[in-house]
Amino acid sequence: MTIAEAQKIVDDWIKTYGVRYFSELTNMAMLTEEVGEVARIIARRYGEQSEKESDKGKDLGDELADVLFVLICLANQTGVDLELAMKKNLDKKTKRDAVRHLQNDKLK
Repeated sequence: MTIAEAQKIVDDWIKTYGVRYFSELTNMAMLTEEVGEVARIIARRYGEQSEKESDKGKDLGDELADVLFVLICLANQTGVDLELAMKKNLDKKTKRDAVRHLQNDKLK
């Protein structure tokens, strides 16, 4: 699915099952919470922290999808076309970092 399709799917889901969007502030708090859940998995599964038994069954993909869902909600309710924003952002990064990373000895 495209990003635009994902934005439409989320909007339809909210209107069908969610009644309405939560406020932008509530969604920002929810996004922070969801990112924290991703951070917990990453820190324990790929970092130095030991993974608790209760965390071993957590699905990283599902948690990342939760982050994406709330991010799309915020974009939808603030009028951001994420597909266009992503294209502009990649263009900016490409111009800014055209050789920067290639010349970074720390990455070699």
